[in-house]
Order: sequence, then structure tokens, then C-alpha cells
Amino acid sequence: MTTPGNSGPGSVGRRDFFKRTAAAGAALALGAGTDHAAEKTVEGLPTRVLGRTKQRVTVLGLGTAPIGEGPVEAQAAAKIFGEVLDRGVNYVDTAYIYGNAEEALGLILPKRRDKLFLVTKVWTDNAKRAEEMLTTSLKRLKTDHVDLVHIHHVGGKKIDRVLADDGVLAYLLKQKEKGVLRFIGLSGHCRPPRFVEVIQTGHVDVVMPVMNYADVNTYNFENSVLPECRKRNVGVVAMKVYVGITGGFRNHKKGYVGCVTPKEKLPLAMAYALDLPGVSSAIIGPYTMAQALENVELAKRYKPLTAAQRQALLAEGKQIAAKINDPRPRYGPVA
Repeated sequence: MTTPGNSGPGSVGRRDFFKRTAAAGAALALGAGTDHAAEKTVEGLPTRVLGRTKQRVTVLGLGTAPIGEGPVEAQAAAKIFGEVLDRGVNYVDTAYIYGNAEEALGLILPKRRDKLFLVTKVWTDNAKRAEEMLTTSLKRLKTDHVDLVHIHHVGGKKIDRVLADDGVLAYLLKQKEKGVLRFIGLSGHCRPPRFVEVIQTGHVDVVMPVMNYADVNTYNFENSVLPECRKRNVGVVAMKVYVGITGGFRNHKKGYVGCVTPKEKLPLAMAYALDLPGVSSAIIGPYTMAQALENVELAKRYKPLTAAQRQALLAEGKQIAAKINDPRPRYGPVA
């Protein structure tokens, strides 16, 4: 889906400004990416530094979309989220569009807020709509600031509109100056080149793309976006690490459908994402309490893949990709 609109008056100047300041942003980079050898633990969970944010986050992040968008009441959802956070997970990913997820988090966040790296998203290309979404998200979450706001579904947006004077990036930069948010990010599933274009402005601190052992054959954020992030020390979190839901988006509210990866290979799928140089965390959204707690245990037991395991997993992923992306790429265009 592409958001309609054009660049509008004054957007060229804004975009040229962003391009001129890209070099300055890159100069602030602190290194080539995550140092996997320097891991520490929180409640037994490994942690890594999230790029230029300098924040230490757990290698497992709590994704809230499946529960928030499913048939789970806010109180029940809050109970599941709370159990995960009480086990040490400190990275929380949510969004305005995730059903009652933000409302549920608002029931448990106040007493935990200072211990968490809290992330939400705005699904728009313009400042006016971004303000409406972020204002509502803060009220639901019962907080006056978030750590990171993603411009969601970047691959489906016209980048000239995103970078316009009244575009979403300009709005988020102003909110960053005010302290409403600390960092700006990009998230999405398709068109990796559009991620790179925005990253090159120098204003992106974190990205969250699809990265798994199957979709690497289709979207390949690993070899297009990840190197640019490492070059600029932009933090990276991986999503859809279990190759997403069987059947894709049309089943995203059906928890019983399950993920593409078979249960016995979930540890390998998680390891594939966490093994990628520069990746700090894998964001996984559970549907049930059992799944939520299992993900925590898998993260605690994470070990890098052996060469043989990686080779076998990638071979299987190639076969999976041929099925799930037939007749067309399941998450939208590649370029």
C-alpha cells in the first residue's frame, strides 16, 4: 500500500538539507555496530547496545501486535505483557494501530517505565496525522515520553512526502528536540531501498525490518539495509524472525494458525537473526502466555549457530521462500 500525496512546496529544500546533514550524522557514529562479545545479562537474558542510542536492550523484545489485535481483553493482555517484563525483557514494541495493545501496556507501565525501552509507531507520511497518533499513544501508554518512534511501513510511502517540510520526519525531529521522544526509527516489510534513502539523511537512530532465514531470499534487508546501518552505527532490531504467520497478513489475528517455522526450529530461527552483525534484538509478538514465556526461555538459551546449522537452515529457508512468496512477494514489492 502506498500513501498518496506529493512533495509539495518547500519539500525540495528540506530534502536537500537532510542530504547535506547526512555526513554530519554519520560522523557521530560510534562504530561498526553491535559488539556481540560484550554482552551482559538482565535476569539471565543477554543484552546488547542498540547502536548509536547507546542503550542496552535485551536480545528479546516484546512485540505486542498479535495480542493487541487479537480477541484478548486489555486486562488479560496486560497480564501476559507483565509476566514477560517481570522476567527481564526491557524492550517493548507497540503501535497506535495495534488494537488494545497500548491500552493494555498503560495498565502496567507506570511502575515499570524507568526500566524499559519503550517504542511506538506512527503509520503516516505527514506531520498532522503523526501528531494525532503520537498524542493518542502517549495517553494510552500513560507516559509523557517514549524512547523511540518508528515511521512505520516506510516501504509503502513516498519518501519525498516523508521528508517534506510538513512531513512525518520533520515532525518527529521537533518532538525529539522537545523530549517527547528520544530516538527516531524506521520499520517495515518491503522496498529496502526506501529505508536506505531515509537512513542516509543522518536522522535515523534505529531500524526494524523483516529479517529471517527465509525472507532473506526475497527482501534481503540483511545485505541492503544492514550494511548501511552498521556504517552509520544505526541500531537494528529484527522482526518476523520466525518467518511470520502461516498464510501471512490475512491470518495475523488468528493465533491458532501459528508461525511458519516449526516449533523444534524456533531456537535456530531466533539465533539466525541474533547472529547477524549489528542486530541487537529480535522482536517477537506472542499470542498466548505460553508462547510469551517460551520466547523468554529461548532467548536465555541463545547460542550462535554453527556453520552447519546455518547452512541447513538457509537451505530450508530457500524452499520456504519459494512457497510463501508465490505468486508474488507476500509483504509487497521488493524495489
